[in-house]
Parts: sequence; C-alpha cells; structure tokens
Amino acid sequence: MTVDLTQFHDSFFEESLEALASMEETLLKLDVGAPDPDMIATIFRVAHSIKGGAATLGFGDIASFTHTLETLLDELREQRMKVTNALSDLLLRSVDIMREMIHGWQQRKPADAQRIADLQFDLELAVVQRGAAGIPPAAEPAVTAASTLDAAPAGVAGAESPKAEHADERATFRIHFRPHLQLLARGNDPLRMFNELRQLGDLELAVDVSGLPAIAGFDPENCYLGWDLTLRSDANRDAIVDIFDWAEGDCELRIETISARRELTEHVPTADAAASASPPAGMPAARERSAEALAAVETVRATRTAEAPKSQESGSIRVSIEKIDELMNSVGELVITQAMLSQFSQVQAGPEGERLRSGLAQLERNVRELQESIMRVRMVPISFVFSRFPRMVRDLSQRLNKQVELKMTGGDTELDKTVLEKIGDPLVHLVRNSVDHGIELPAARVAGGKSACGTVHLHAYHRGSSIMVEVTDDGAGLSRERILAKARQRGLIGADETPSDEGINQLIFMAGFSTADQATDISGRGVGMDVVRRNVEELGGSIEIRSVEGNGSTFVISLPLTLAIVDGQTVAVGEESYIVPLTAIVESLRARDTSIQRIVGHGEVLSFRGEYLPVVRLEQLFRTPRRSEARSRGLIMVVEGDGRRIGLCVDELLGQQQVVVKNLEENYGRVDGVAGATILGDGSVALILDVAGLSRAAMAQAH
Repeated sequence: MTVDLTQFHDSFFEESLEALASMEETLLKLDVGAPDPDMIATIFRVAHSIKGGAATLGFGDIASFTHTLETLLDELREQRMKVTNALSDLLLRSVDIMREMIHGWQQRKPADAQRIADLQFDLELAVVQRGAAGIPPAAEPAVTAASTLDAAPAGVAGAESPKAEHADERATFRIHFRPHLQLLARGNDPLRMFNELRQLGDLELAVDVSGLPAIAGFDPENCYLGWDLTLRSDANRDAIVDIFDWAEGDCELRIETISARRELTEHVPTADAAASASPPAGMPAARERSAEALAAVETVRATRTAEAPKSQESGSIRVSIEKIDELMNSVGELVITQAMLSQFSQVQAGPEGERLRSGLAQLERNVRELQESIMRVRMVPISFVFSRFPRMVRDLSQRLNKQVELKMTGGDTELDKTVLEKIGDPLVHLVRNSVDHGIELPAARVAGGKSACGTVHLHAYHRGSSIMVEVTDDGAGLSRERILAKARQRGLIGADETPSDEGINQLIFMAGFSTADQATDISGRGVGMDVVRRNVEELGGSIEIRSVEGNGSTFVISLPLTLAIVDGQTVAVGEESYIVPLTAIVESLRARDTSIQRIVGHGEVLSFRGEYLPVVRLEQLFRTPRRSEARSRGLIMVVEGDGRRIGLCVDELLGQQQVVVKNLEENYGRVDGVAGATILGDGSVALILDVAGLSRAAMAQAH
C-alpha cells in the first residue's frame, strides 16, 4: 500500500520552524570558546531531526544541507572544533537558510539555490580547515565505531575506558539492530547513532555482513549490514530509544536489559584479539550464556508507545487557528440565540415565565463559561513574538558597532493569537529604533557617565482587560529641539508654534518624519513610526511615549486581549444601531447649538475643552435618516482614534454590551469606517465602527 506523504507536510513545516526557533535561541546563548556541551547536543538533535524528516518526506535540498550542518555540529560536539564568533555567525546563517528552504517548500517557491550552495560550501570548508585555524582536534579514542566498520566484522570492546572499573554500577543493554534497505535513503546514518551511543557509556559492536549481495547486485544507497551492540551506561532505556527515534519503521530493533548490579564475568576481548578472531555472525556464544545465567532478559520493541512512560505523554495537541475560529463563531451564534430568548422571556408572565427566565439565566452562565474557555484556547504567550528579538538585536549591534544587552520579561503573558500575529511588526520597528537611534556608541556612553553597554528592555504585563507591552532603552532619549527643527523644516508646525512635550512626541508618528541625517538600510526614511501607530490602532490599541533627554525612552503599547469579542457602547442613529468600542470613547455629552460651528470649506467643528474637533455625522456617512427630535437634542460622542479626537453625532445611547465580531470584509466587502459587524439579541445586524478610520476620513474631509 502506498502512503501519501503529502499529508504530513504541514506538520513537518510547523514543527521544523518551531525547532529552528529553538535552535536559534540556543545558538545565541552559546559561550564563545567554552560552550555548554548540552547546548551543542540540543542543537545537533534539532538538525538531526529536521534532516531525517526532510529525507523521509522527499525534501532533498533540506536533507542535504542539514547533513552538512550536522557534520560541523558533530565536530563541535566531539570537541574537535571550538565555537568562535565567526563560527557562531555561520551557524546562525545556516538557520536562516534552513528557514528559507522550509518556507520555499511551504509556499511552493524555490529558495535561492546559489546562496544555499555557497553556505553549504562554507560549512564544509570550516570542517576541513579546523586544523589550519589552530584548533587542535580532540584526541580520538583507540577504537571508534568508524574503525570497527572498516575492519573485519567483529565485536570490539571498550575495555580501556575508565568507566569499565565501575561496570557493576551501570546497566548493560544488548541492542539488536537490523536496518531495512531504505534506511540510508531516508537520511539516517548508523555511524552517527553509534557515536551517540558511545557518548552514553562503553560500547561494544559486532557487524553482521550476511546480507551483503554480490557486487553485480550492490546498490550504494541501500543498507545491507546489521549490528549487535552491547552498551554499559548509567543512562536509562529512553535515552537509547531516542537515538534510534528517526529510524523507527526503517529497521528491526530489539533492546535487551541485563541486571546492572552484577559484574559480567566473561572474557572481554581486546582490540588485538578482536582483529585476529574470526568474524562471528552475532554476539559470542559465551557472552550469551553468561548473560542468561546472570539475569532474566527483557525484550522490548523500540517504539515510542512502548518506551515512553505515561508521565512523559504529551498533554497538548496541535489545532489550526481556523478550527478555533469556527468554534468561536458557533459560540457567538449561541450567544445571539441566548440573547433572543432572553428578550422573548421578558413578555412571559406567571410561573412558566419565571421558570423560563431562571433556565435562561443558567444558560447565560454556561455560555459565558464556554466562551471564556474557548478564548483561553486562543491565547498564546507573547514569548513567541519576543523570541525573534535576541537575534535581531545581536545583528544590529554588530553592524552599528554598539554594545547592546536585551532584557525580556513577562514572556508568559498571554494574548489572542490574532493580536499576537499583528503586533510583531510594530515591535520590530520600536526595537530597531531603540538600538539605532536610542542607544549611543560605547565611547559616547562612557563620556556621558554611562556603561559602555546599553540596555533594551521588553516587558509585557496585563492591566485589566488589556495587555501592556513596553519597549524601554537607556539611550539618549528624544531630543525636543531636534524634533522641533525637523517639524518646522517640513512645515508640520508653524515657526512660532511651541507644542507641549506630548505634542512633540506625537510628531515622530507623522508619515515621512525622521530625525536621521542620512537614510540607511536600517532606518531614516520615516516610514516606520507612522506604521507602528496605525497597526496598533487598527488592533484597537494605543501607544504612549515617555522620554527624558539623555536618560532613554519608553514606548508603551496598550492592546485588547482579543479581537474576537469587543466591549462596546450601542448607539442608535435613526432606525439603525451601531457599536462603538468602549476603549475609543472619551466622553458623551449633549452639545448646545452654539458648540457646533460650520467652517466654510472644512465642514463642522465642535468646541471641546479648549480645542476644536471635527464633527462626523453618521447619518450622512452611512445615509441613514435621522430622527427629527434627535436633531434638537444634539447628542455628541467624543471618540479618539489614530491619535486624533472627533465628535460623532448620534440619536441615542442604548447601553453597553459584549459583542462577537463578524468579519465584514470576508462576507461582504471593505467599508471605510467599519471594523466589522455583529448580530444583536433581536436578530438585527449592527455595524462595529472603526474609530481610527472615521478619524482619518474626517481629517481628509476637513482638508
């Protein structure tokens, strides 16, 4: 039966990209000159897993490149090479290339083959030149698995290992390993498996050549050999199973455990004796008899199900966000139905009506619990966004010749996945600006009484129903004079105008505004900060700046926890209802006739607390007839969006409620000034207003 491997592609892409992120994070923590061996082993395992999966699923370029990378990592793991800054950069570039190749397969767009080949050559060159670089190779053991394979097929003992003195303190494992023919073609390498086993303890190995065909029928891509191995180790069975993990299904594997508390009494042949002995087909018969006399033998098939203890079973499953959205949509429909029944229950009298209202109250509690449970499923730690910044700050600081330390706190703070995906780009702009514009060069910092190394701090925390993300640096801060000079030069403010500190800070969010003297590939073109504010406000959030010249700056982003549900104020305009997000409302008031004035060519403005606000009449914007009696009352709602305040003319405030957002653009089309739609309890559709879009429309109309 032929198995369709394409069904596993998406899982491979997702898991490999997550593994690469973990690999990159570990690489950034490596100490140059004296790396932690466990970190090297972790990086090696990631590369090995990706290589095996890529070879199995037919991604040959990924498997080939990762095999070369694996060779270099093996040199580091065996301490035949040292970690240098140049080598660390090479490994990080390899992560970038692997990520690019995976994205290429994912999007069906081939990656740059020349870049891949060039970097693969650099990896091979680094391995070849390890001796020329003055890095002495580590001492090789007297007998390795490689030399055993090249020699006659016989059992070779690690009798000279210092651990042999304590054989009675360790377990002895006998491993029967018979690969299938396709093992090598799937990207697995028996020699590397044996090298990993050798890291666990003393390894003895015997090769079975009985499956070798005649020369005429020999295929170099097939594996014809088999092995019997004996391992004495303090490790448990799980560590051995993990080494053969990617070979599962491509081999016959049995692991026999022998008692660890009794020393083996049979003769252990030396390397010389092994070389002169005739090649056995399996383990020596004397060893078999001695083992049986010492203890009972337990034979276990090496499968993940059999080997993994229950305590290590995964407690999570991978579910696409589309399925969660569908579930959230169903709950939203349930909320609407419950609201409709609640309205119907108000007209029911007597005991039956009372029982109906009681049951609906219980239903409302259950629906709210279900809704909150689904919302928790959508929540993702913000550390998924934070994880991209250590690499970025490292590369930027090297390019700018600056010393920058990145601190990250609150990474376990959770927010909706849709918000998480959209907040990444604004944070990238803010962190880049902190490193480029905020942190000074080491000499300038020392001259100013600071340490040569600057600090950029990313901090996330919850505040009420919002999540706060702060980007703080201890650099030069915002220069009031420089910002004012640039603003006057560009005609953004008058020559005699002197805005407040808050107003000056807001100038950096103007499109095209930049204080850089020269544009670079990092910044200086004035296309970053206005995008930051626009993206944040499109998420229903806001951004605030706190800066002291000479002592650094802090950018505070406030975001809603989710975009699936909005706390809003329901307002009526004529016969239509609209939802205004509560986070955008500043104040509601009944304006006097003299408060609204008409300016020729610029529409209407509202005098509000010493400033004039553009007035937006929803009945004109959405062509909704307004109630005649409402015109005399003149109800005005002051809202803020896109950094500006406007006044909305409405007929009536109907009350506050939590509504489920329906995407209007997917179901109908894009409408300026509308963020989405919802269904009210009476079954009618209400539009959710996009205050930032209304603000931009009002400013465009005024100009």
